[in-house]
Amino acid sequence: MSGAAVRIEAGTRLVYDGDAAQVVELEAAQSGMNVVLRVSPNHLVHVRLRELLTSERVRFVASEPGPASDDPWDTASVVLAQLTERERRIMRERAAHVREVLTGFRSGSSLLAAAGEPRPQFNPQLPLMERYHTKAQELDMSVGAFRNWVARFHRGGDAGLAPGSQRLRNPFGKVDARWVDTALEVMVEHTDMSRPSETMVIKRTNARVVARYGVDVVRKPSRTTAFRVLHELEQHHPTFRLSTKRNRDIADRPDEAYGKLRPARPGEYLLMDSTVLDVFALDPVTLRWVRAELTVAMDWYTRCVTGLRVTPVSTKSIDAATVLYQSFRPRAPGENWPEEAVWPDHGIPRSVLVDVDTATGPVLGAAHPAIVPDTLVVDHGKIFVSEHLMSVCERLGISVQPARLKTPLLTG
Repeated sequence: MSGAAVRIEAGTRLVYDGDAAQVVELEAAQSGMNVVLRVSPNHLVHVRLRELLTSERVRFVASEPGPASDDPWDTASVVLAQLTERERRIMRERAAHVREVLTGFRSGSSLLAAAGEPRPQFNPQLPLMERYHTKAQELDMSVGAFRNWVARFHRGGDAGLAPGSQRLRNPFGKVDARWVDTALEVMVEHTDMSRPSETMVIKRTNARVVARYGVDVVRKPSRTTAFRVLHELEQHHPTFRLSTKRNRDIADRPDEAYGKLRPARPGEYLLMDSTVLDVFALDPVTLRWVRAELTVAMDWYTRCVTGLRVTPVSTKSIDAATVLYQSFRPRAPGENWPEEAVWPDHGIPRSVLVDVDTATGPVLGAAHPAIVPDTLVVDHGKIFVSEHLMSVCERLGISVQPARLKTPLLTG
């Protein structure tokens, strides 16, 4: 099983309706298999297994990381998508030979046994190496080559035996690992310095290897091989190809994978950002053209724009506070707006009778939904981390969560 898959059994962790849950028990029922989930210490939920596998309310939490871009092999879906019909036949034939050696049956199961299976020379009771030698003689190949087939089958299944599939290998070949580690160490040291040349990194690596391990202890690679190793290390720590500023930004990334906020209700997360528009406005006082900036607030769960403001020249903190106010207090709809275009109060049906004397503002609804946010997600712009906006959020009980550095929330 690959690291991206999750086995459903007692102890499997998942997110059910936004709450952390854990599988406690699997039980058989007349309608199928049911799963017992523990949502809280004293709260158990019975759910059909089919719902766990198909519902969008459920998200499983993998215990191991899945496939990564720097893995030395491709995933099965990528390999199979690139095969021709002839290559698929070769792959299936190789997989049948491997299954026959391991289980005695070309299908891999005694329930699907063909006529005459298992053959005497591939009886599962025989030693495995004896079956290896027999199959290697049958296919006119070496025992080592066939054992390589078996290793690839165990790692990637049938897709691991596809012609031309990438094998598990050391991308640095026979180069001493100590030389590779030292070269990467030299590259990392130049992160905050000017960009070095590949020749300088090779010379410094050779000198450091001699000083650290002694003369002729670590074999130095040839010049061509050393350049190939540096090009391979470039994928792990960019040093030569990109600009110095870009290399430093990549080096500052956290080692762990980035998480993702998953809103479960309206108002849980409110996004706010500003962007420069590709239009200009005419100042009626100075009669000069000025650029316009757009500040938007959007509820992450409903994807509804709850606040909008266009400002000339540059956005101030008061403008951001005004957009936040619009989320609490939506503006009234236009006089000519049809009834179906007006938003009712959140959670209140249109048929509820409201006392006109005690209500303030429009009774039928507003131009957009009213949202009371729990958390405001902003970038590190000055207007969003200003004392003015922070004091507003503190007074209203809104948490402020800055986004990842150098990552805009909205783009023009």
